Amino acid sequence: MIYLDANIFLAAIVNPPQDDQTGLCKQILMKVVSHELPAATSLLTWDEIVFIIKKTLGKDIASTEGKKFLSFPNLTFLKVDENVISIAQDLLTKYNLNPRDAIHAASALSNNINEIISDDSDFDQIKEIKRIKLEKFK
Repeated sequence: MIYLDANIFLAAIVNPPQDDQTGLCKQILMKVVSHELPAATSLLTWDEIVFIIKKTLGKDIASTEGKKFLSFPNLTFLKVDENVISIAQDLLTKYNLNPRDAIHAASALSNNINEIISDDSDFDQIKEIKRIKLEKFK
């Protein structure tokens, strides 16, 4: 199982269709749909997707995309509970992370997932998790 950062979903929706990153993110998501890539993400991802899309494309599209995300095929949704936040607090302190990045990493680690697909290099400093760059999927 691999963890998908929110930016994988966002790039597939918000970035221009001709953008290389858009295509790579769509490829990754299609691998999840087709059972080629077992993947999980935190329920926090919904918040990020809806927030960013509302800011960039409007509330109606944000609402539609939020619903689509919650019914994404073959994707495991990880709960954020007190244990996850406790781990996130430790990661935030240890690596000087932003809170959302810490929650994503903690969500993965608390579910024995030690790889994350992301274009966010902030995850590179976390020794407990390995970031898989989008370029790997070219």
